[in-house]
Order: sequence, then C-alpha cells, then structure tokens
Amino acid sequence: MRPAAGALALLLGLGPAVTVAEPKPAALRRAITPIVARHELATAFWGIEVRGLRSGRTLFALNAGRAFRPASTLKLVTTAAALDAFGPGARPRTTVETAARLDALGRVLGDVYLVGGGDPNLSARFTPGRPTAAFEEMADALVAAGVRRIEGRLIGQEAAFSGEGRGSDWTWEDLAWGYGAAVSALSFNDGVVAVRLFPGERPPDPALLEIDPPTPLLDVTSTVATAAPGAASDVRLARAPGSNAVRLLGALPIGTTWSGEVAVGDPARFAVTAFAAVLESRGVRVTGGLDTSRAPLAPGTRVLAAHDGVPLAEEIRVVNKESQNLHAEMLLRLLGLRSAGDGSAEKGRAAVAAFLERLGVPTGGWQLTDGCGLARTDLVTPEGMAALLAAMDAHPQAANFRNSLPVAGRDGTLAMRLRGTPAEGRVQAKTGSLNLVNALAGYATTKDGDRVAFAVFVNNHAGRSHDAVAAIDDVVGALVSR
Repeated sequence: MRPAAGALALLLGLGPAVTVAEPKPAALRRAITPIVARHELATAFWGIEVRGLRSGRTLFALNAGRAFRPASTLKLVTTAAALDAFGPGARPRTTVETAARLDALGRVLGDVYLVGGGDPNLSARFTPGRPTAAFEEMADALVAAGVRRIEGRLIGQEAAFSGEGRGSDWTWEDLAWGYGAAVSALSFNDGVVAVRLFPGERPPDPALLEIDPPTPLLDVTSTVATAAPGAASDVRLARAPGSNAVRLLGALPIGTTWSGEVAVGDPARFAVTAFAAVLESRGVRVTGGLDTSRAPLAPGTRVLAAHDGVPLAEEIRVVNKESQNLHAEMLLRLLGLRSAGDGSAEKGRAAVAAFLERLGVPTGGWQLTDGCGLARTDLVTPEGMAALLAAMDAHPQAANFRNSLPVAGRDGTLAMRLRGTPAEGRVQAKTGSLNLVNALAGYATTKDGDRVAFAVFVNNHAGRSHDAVAAIDDVVGALVSR
C-alpha cells in the first residue's frame, strides 16, 4: 500500500506536500466586484476574463464576450502569430546587392541596392552607442571585397513590404511622433530622430536644440525660450501632416529638459542616407546619388554584403516589453510575406486570423486593423484574449512567448507598476494605453502557486488614466492573493 503524498514527502524529508489550488470563483467575484464599481470609473466599460491554466476553467468573467479596444495588448496576438510562424531563431537579413560588374579599379559599374528584409533593429538597440553598426559591418565587407567607388546610384530597396506605410485608422497626431513611425522593409533607427531641448544660461535665452542622429530629411527648428526656475514647462511641437518641417515652440524652465522622438517621413531614404555616410567614412564614394525603390530587384543581382538581425525570440521581447509599435507592424507584414508572398498589412492580418482559428481562439466580435493596437478600430474580446494566452501557454514556444512579457515591478512597461505588492515578480503581462483606454493581459501566479491567464480591459473612461490603471492593478492584485 502506497503512503499518501503528504506522508511520502515527510518520509523523504521534503516537508509537507503543497496543494496547488485555483482561486475560488466566489472569492474572485467578491474581490473584483467592488473594484469595477468604483465611482471614478462609474461610466467606464469593463471587460474581464480570468482562466485557470491547469483546469482550463473560467474563474471570473465580466462582459467577456463583448468587444473592446485592446490598445497595445494587441501586440500579444501579433507576436504569438510571428513566433508560431517563424520560430524563435529566425533572423531577418539586410543585404547589399548589385547586378553590375566590380572592375579591377574597385569600381562597381552601376547601381547598388541596400535591400531591406524587414529587420526592425537596424539601430543602436543591441549595439549601444552605435546606431549604424549594421551598416558599418556591411560597409567593411564591401571594402574587404575591394569596392572603392560606386559608379551609379545607391538605392534603398523596400519592395519586401507593400501597401500603406502607416497603419490604417491612425490619427494625424500619431504620425508626427515616433510611436506612429512609418513602416518600411528598410527601417533605420526605428524610423525616428531623438529631439532634445536644454535651457539656456538665463531667461529668455533660446533653448539648446540637439538632434540625434542628425539628418537632412527633417527640418527641425526651435523658438523655445529659457524660462525662470520653477516656471511651467510649455514645449509644443507643430508639424503639418506629411511635412518634414518640425517646429518647437514655447518655454523651458532652467533645471528641466525636454525630449521627444519625431518620426521621419521616408524611412528607406533615411536608411540609405545613413548607409551612404558610413560608406563615405570608409572611403567609398557614391557618384550617382541616392534613391529609393519599391520595384523588385532586376534579375542577376548578387549579394556583396549582408547583415543578419537578432533572433525572433529577442525581437518579440522588444515588441512586448517596450511596446514598440513599428516593430509590431513590421512583424505583421513579415507574416503576410511568409504566408502569401505579399508583405502587406492585409495579408498579415489574414495570416493572424488563420493562426487564431488553428488555435481555436474564439474571434467573434474581433476586428484587427493593425498589428500594434494603435488603430482606434481594433477590437477584441476578453474571452478571446484569455483563450489565446491559454493556447500559447501550451504552445511549444510557450517559454519564449511568456519571457517576452513585462514582469510586474521588474522591467518593461510594468517596471514601475505593482512594485512592492504581492504581484511583483508574479505577473507577466502586456500593457495597453490609448486615450480613454487602458488594458492589461497576461499571466499571474497565485499565492498557492497556481497559474492563471487574464485579460482586463477598461474602455470609455473619461476620467484620469491613473484611476483606470490603479483599478486594473488592484484586479491583478486580487488574482495573486486568492
């Protein structure tokens, strides 16, 4: 006769056996109901589903079948589909190609193409302080191959992606800033320049303007004046839709600074301009000027140099932990390219829909407009989001997916949230925030060691976003404490 589990544990010196128990639905209901009923969110529309990962049971639901704007929690869908389609080790490739002859004098006798393969990380993200590191690698390879001069154009080729470079249903305000950067298969430095202002020596001296990296593709000027210490900071950005002229106005008090990421209108030209500067620094001259193209490469081109990006497992950590919109949109188009040979948002959405259907995720009421959640017409249900999270927890790439999510109180967009609470380190979840929208979806481990998937959406709250975030955090706190 076998001893009971607890007795066996004691015989082996392991201490008492621990019983892992799911949170009780009744206890969750008692804890969560007063949170969603708070007067400051009385007019808000709440949607919640909590699902036990061990049993698959729904432990709590509120409007779980209704449609909500997900904001950036939609990145969970895009990154899950990409991880499933490509695997964790896939690496996008950027190449330098030509159909022209390289003569004995080191001249390429024709055009040379910088070919974008959808690498989102041609930047300093993985090479701190060196935003052009990938271009330096390829330029050095050209020099090693004997290239000294390009007797033609240097062309930024972005044909891998098709369609509109901005997400459908983004607002015109979005397009000015880095979070609304244009999408291209050839994207450098996240398609943005960092603009910084520092106060002058005394009022009303002009503020000091810095642009990094400097580029002729943006005309950034400032009339911001230095203000007295303690005065209100009032820096405003003016930029007409589609314009490369950026104006900074207002006042900046002594003792403060201002910074923002401004989107570059033509990402491929931004990239090829930066690559040309690197070539020039290596002594390689381009005689035919710079251009961009969405046309397919001519037959007979050959690769002169190449750069492989980081593995997809690292890339989805960028998307989810940093909530990087451009990278999510590039993954969406790479999904379309892989599934249909067409790197468009439309084909990417079709690939995502097929992935969700294969996983058995209920998508009634869903509408996927983009891949990052910036579109105001994206719609998902708490039930469907919780089902996706449960399915990914059983997926062969579950660990890579889970490890891409911010950890409460530790890193990413949750670094400063839930710190010092029972949820710290026990919640891995994606945040979402838009005007009138806050959301959080991911995984939590309860005090008894059980794990749940959850999706919490608050839409149409006209009060402070802080109140909605605090209430969502309290809901999550209720999960880990039960």
